[in-house]
Amino acid sequence: LLFLNQLQKDLEEVKELLTKATRKRLRDVLMTEKHKLELEIKNQPPPKPKDVAEEEKLSLGGYTVKINNYGWDQSDKFIKIYISLNGVQKLPAENVEVNFTERSFDLLVKNLNGKNYTMTFNNLLKPISVEGSSRKIKTDMVLVMCRKKREEKWECLTQVEKESKEKEKAAYDTSDPSEGLMNLLKKMYAEGDDEMKRTINKAWVESREKQSKGDIPMDI
Repeated sequence: LLFLNQLQKDLEEVKELLTKATRKRLRDVLMTEKHKLELEIKNQPPPKPKDVAEEEKLSLGGYTVKINNYGWDQSDKFIKIYISLNGVQKLPAENVEVNFTERSFDLLVKNLNGKNYTMTFNNLLKPISVEGSSRKIKTDMVLVMCRKKREEKWECLTQVEKESKEKEKAAYDTSDPSEGLMNLLKKMYAEGDDEMKRTINKAWVESREKQSKGDIPMDI
């Protein structure tokens, strides 16, 4: 576009000089230059529409945000993932893309308030039907609908979540109930704030004092 503007300015100056030139030789040179410039301008590619230019700019890069917050629900037939995005309903439908495989999906929202948004779910807990899955654009929200291959309840979304829950459960599911409780208390203490730590310490001290007065409480 900049190059085309320069050519047009050159042509205007040549035309201006032609109106002032009186010598035939000079006029012939200017006329030749005028024809050359007109031909070059004619052969320039037309300016791209704004939406195409924006699309190309987008494909070259830009600020991309990874979506981490979502909600999910399920019915007998679908896993439903809710992603909040302000103003997403104002975008052209083709700017919201979801690619499904049997055990994953990728969401890409292009050029929403000058940013791109992505979300990837790999290793879904159970297989889904690619053909039966889709996405819906709602007010300030994208709803991803994953069609279950089998109509059964999912306990979580991904295989990684399931393995994490099983490890956590195994830590507390011991033959000795008091050991399981101790593991749970230790986890709560490690992850808790100061108030939680004080509460657990107090409960522990009171419990130990009831069992044996004068016993030193264990430091969790």
